[in-house]
Amino acid sequence: MKNILFICSRNQWRSPTAEKVYSKDPRVNVRSTGTSQKARHTVNAKDITWADLIFVMEHKDRLKAQYSKLLQHKKVIVLDIPDEYQYMDEELMKLVKESTEEYLV
Repeated sequence: MKNILFICSRNQWRSPTAEKVYSKDPRVNVRSTGTSQKARHTVNAKDITWADLIFVMEHKDRLKAQYSKLLQHKKVIVLDIPDEYQYMDEELMKLVKESTEEYLV
């Protein structure tokens, strides 16, 4: 079972939606975080260490600047999903599934 970490800016809409989408998937353990200090849960070293696979909505450079050493041996995929969706938006859920599923097989 893979540990999957979803990261967006403020951990309000995109990454929590992605976490919810995969919360009952038997293939993965899943968490969500944000890169901003104002995030509901700000990403930390424990989150990075825990993750086998990291999906970033955007802002990979911000993450790399802060955790470059920890990320050296991690697979980080940028989904390029803009911050224009609400929590559990149908289109957002579809985008998350379409852009992540190939990495989970």
